[in-house]
Amino acid sequence: MGPTIVVVAAGEMGAAIGQRLHLRGATVRTSLKGRSAATVARAKAAGLIDVDNDATLVEGADFVLSVMPPGEAKNLARRLAPALTALGKKPVFVDCNAVAPATVKDIATVIAPTGCTFADVGILGGPPPKDGNASPRLYVSGDGARRSLNLKDFGLDMRIVEGGVGEASAVKMGYACLTKGTQAIGMSMILGATRNGVAPIVKDALGDSLPDVLNYVARAMPRMYPKAYRWVAEMEEIAKFLEAYPGASQMLAGAARLYQQIADDFDKRGKDGPIAAIDSFLKS
Repeated sequence: MGPTIVVVAAGEMGAAIGQRLHLRGATVRTSLKGRSAATVARAKAAGLIDVDNDATLVEGADFVLSVMPPGEAKNLARRLAPALTALGKKPVFVDCNAVAPATVKDIATVIAPTGCTFADVGILGGPPPKDGNASPRLYVSGDGARRSLNLKDFGLDMRIVEGGVGEASAVKMGYACLTKGTQAIGMSMILGATRNGVAPIVKDALGDSLPDVLNYVARAMPRMYPKAYRWVAEMEEIAKFLEAYPGASQMLAGAARLYQQIADDFDKRGKDGPIAAIDSFLKS
């Protein structure tokens, strides 16, 4: 019989991870309280069991995976702490959120009084597909890291980072600083060139000298629009990760504001908004 694993929340990544665990033999629970109809449908399609009471949700669980938008990660830990404290058998609390080392240490402090072992995880890559063996890389550190390696038996690519809580999150921050930071710079280039009427010339020049970068931006940008609202807090976490270097920190804080503009425009899709300018550049 496989383990019982709680995965909260059932967003794109959380539902896909839950589905992979379910398909490999684990019992996977989630909480769909207050979630949209699309999220509910996604969770059910993935084979996740909806439990609307936190005490029942975590009872008998071997692992509790927190896969939240970064700005909500600490609130989930606070919400589940009373239910975790009441348990006799303690699960490993696995924080899989894109947060700075300082933030994940704060989350670990919330969980510590519950008696649960804590694992810090940084996810690199996209959601695991339903078919095949591909998996994002889940870098894990902290006291719960060794136990979390058991998730490899259920289709997740778990990789140990030696050290305590914060080390795996530092890996995630460094990786996302480049990937999502590159997209922010790409957007800035497009918006500036478009506003000044030189977009075709800039695009041709990049095609000649930096075709791989241009192709990356062209592939990634349309997929980013619906995720931009989640990346605001992630950029803020990366800014915190870089606070020892004010110039770098301020640059990523600025990227957060840019992603907020994209998120706002995605809801409205104005013809004169940044998304229209980016789409025009990419299609020209």
